[in-house]
Amino acid sequence: MYREMRRKKQMLSDEESISVLQKCTSGVLAVLGDDGYPYAVPLSYVYDEETNKIYFHSAKAGHKIDAVRKMDKVSFCVVEQDLIVPERFTTYYRSVIAFGRMRIIESGEQRQTAINKLITRYSPNESSENIQKEINTASQFYIMEMSIEHMTGKEAIELVREKQEKG
Repeated sequence: MYREMRRKKQMLSDEESISVLQKCTSGVLAVLGDDGYPYAVPLSYVYDEETNKIYFHSAKAGHKIDAVRKMDKVSFCVVEQDLIVPERFTTYYRSVIAFGRMRIIESGEQRQTAINKLITRYSPNESSENIQKEINTASQFYIMEMSIEHMTGKEAIELVREKQEKG
């Protein structure tokens, strides 16, 4: 169902891919947009290793929500490293692409759990009073939950060689 990676030597292990998702704070969500055109939008997220899901918050209306309602299949790309090396005509990169299904969580305990994960990730030092104020505004947005079905990570061959040398 999913394509096999062509350059297998550059493939990240599952553990390395998960590490990228845990370290990074933003990525690009791709959905099937209007008139069959792809729509890709940068988003903040939190990865939950226990459930192997990615959570996002979203306005209640807009292109992204409309697209997810029409087609729940999505992909999400995170770039951990993107170092241009002009003298070598290359880029030392490390990235992960996850494929899966998206659902919109409008209410309930799962929604609250996801909101708490997002707050903990992005505002870990915030006072409980401020956190509660934010939670009280939660009815103004949706939570989107991506269940990962397939994930691949890849890095530049130069980074593979560097790891082997340190080895």
